Amino acid sequence: MIQVTAGAKHFGPKALFEELNWLITPQDRVGIVGGNGTGKSTLLKILGGIESLEAGSITKQKDVTIGYLPQEGLSLRGRTVFAECMTVFADLKAKEREMEELTHRMSELDHDSPEYAAVADRFHHIQSIFLAKDGYSLESKAGIVLDGLGFPRGDWDRLTDEFSGGWQMRIALAKLLLEAPNLLLLDEPTNHLDIEARNWLESYLESYPNAFVLISHDRYFLDVTVKKIVEVWNKRVWFYPGNYEKYLKQKQERQAQLEAAYNNQQDKIRQLQVFIDRFRYQATKAKQVQSRIKEIERMDKIEAPPPEEATIHFRFPQPKQSGRIVAEFHGVRKAYGEKLVLDNVNFTIERGERIALVGKNGAGKSTLIKLLAAAEPLTAGSYKLGHNVSAAYFAQDQYKELDPDARLLDDLSSAAGKATITELRSLLGCFLFGEDDVNKRIGVLSGGERNRYALARVLLEPVNFLLLDEPTNHLDLRAKDVLLGALREYSGTVVFVSHDRYFMDGLATRIYEVAEGEVRVYPGNYEDYLWRINGGGLTPPGVLEVHRNDFAGDASAAVAEAPPVKPAEPAKKVNPIRLAKMREEIGGLESELASLESEISDGERRLAVFVSAEEQQRVASGLQERRERAEQLMARWEELTTELETLGG
Repeated sequence: MIQVTAGAKHFGPKALFEELNWLITPQDRVGIVGGNGTGKSTLLKILGGIESLEAGSITKQKDVTIGYLPQEGLSLRGRTVFAECMTVFADLKAKEREMEELTHRMSELDHDSPEYAAVADRFHHIQSIFLAKDGYSLESKAGIVLDGLGFPRGDWDRLTDEFSGGWQMRIALAKLLLEAPNLLLLDEPTNHLDIEARNWLESYLESYPNAFVLISHDRYFLDVTVKKIVEVWNKRVWFYPGNYEKYLKQKQERQAQLEAAYNNQQDKIRQLQVFIDRFRYQATKAKQVQSRIKEIERMDKIEAPPPEEATIHFRFPQPKQSGRIVAEFHGVRKAYGEKLVLDNVNFTIERGERIALVGKNGAGKSTLIKLLAAAEPLTAGSYKLGHNVSAAYFAQDQYKELDPDARLLDDLSSAAGKATITELRSLLGCFLFGEDDVNKRIGVLSGGERNRYALARVLLEPVNFLLLDEPTNHLDLRAKDVLLGALREYSGTVVFVSHDRYFMDGLATRIYEVAEGEVRVYPGNYEDYLWRINGGGLTPPGVLEVHRNDFAGDASAAVAEAPPVKPAEPAKKVNPIRLAKMREEIGGLESELASLESEISDGERRLAVFVSAEEQQRVASGLQERRERAEQLMARWEELTTELETLGG
């Protein structure tokens, strides 16, 4: 269908790729991956005829149609949403109008006349084309796609001018899907979609009748939609059969094979060179020397594989531990004027939970996380943070809080506490800021770059309750993996909104579904949640967990097969002196725990540097004693804080 031969493309002096040979067949499902700036979007534009090759050739089969969706920048005006989508069927609608005219003419002509026969032939010809392209269901097709991409029926008759950039891109995507070109080229199609629209698009692409090539930083989306991975790396384009998960394994194997082949060849060259150097000036060995020189010259030299990018491992500053109860909502109501978003919401968040908020666009996910962050006032009800809870909130427009005149590294350093410059540079590298970027002023960054930096800054705060609204936006696959790994090791509590399925599945321990003014609680990750709402029941195989919370007044979800609740006992009077002593002991425990944590960290660093066997044994023994002491103190701290909460202190 499309063939690229010996293709090459440069960006200034930098080679993006060379010697590209690629045949795209009619049923290909391809995902393009690679680091930022490697040339993924450029390659997609070349396939779409928007950019050209600097060397090599690209040939396209006659009558091949290509549809291209950029990352952003499209603006549609002057029509309603539905009318804009129907423009892709302009040719079929013209045929429908002609059929109506021909039908009218046939009704007026003599059935035995030659003119009638000519009109009838024309009618049957157009009708066969119209029927073959399913012309009588065009409106239905448009409705299915608009509904799947998240457009409520009430929005279909609104002008496209009224929609934001993200919704404009959804309209453009809807048009491409309805057009169904032979080759669909999608650059980050999930960027502007919520999780429900992403799920729908996955299903739609699964049954798409033609080929598509897409770029995505959504790992799960790649795993379920593509059957081939094309990687732009090291000035070459590499091909891997299978989805993203299989690509990761194959790439590791290919790298190992390449390194082994390179090392074997270098060993062979060294052996030959030793013989050449030893006998170069002996006449009796001249023939053998020349033979070995020619053997080296004839070799197809294997290039040394460049080292893989170092895996960056980021750890949050571990915060002080909070009480068991982190946050509680009782009868919470939130409305904006007459628009009711949340009504009589009750739940309890416990320490260590990682909660994903899900729901359709506009259901109230961002509103809920703003209420938890105290960034919005309640309309009614109460919200209480637990003992020793400190919160940090990352909003979608967090970059607005930054100083535009500050330099990235200086600003991050001022917020980082004890982190070294090397650690800060590594953290900025995680979030796609290279060596040349760290000294830029915040004001010159794009919106996406500023949001990435704002996220890095928030994550350095030593808090035990993180509230993250779309933290994965503007991050590539590598940066998402770094963030996911750090959050998994984080000892605090996390509530987050994300439209990245892989990220949610890998992090969430509980799902809060926001819908129709309610918040419904489901145990497990997003996959478990889908299993339940699709009729799998309350408990997946092998899992004993809490039931769905119907929020009829309970503050937390009911536990499966839970024992009957005992009647509440009358409140007892508590001696204030006892409360004061408990608080004092808790403060002492926290101080000693902080000191022990510092000593343990120091011991782990010393253990990593070998001095002698005796010293290693001494350090290891001291480290074990401090860990055991920390466990004892933590158990006592837990006991006291739980009792204090029970007593209302």
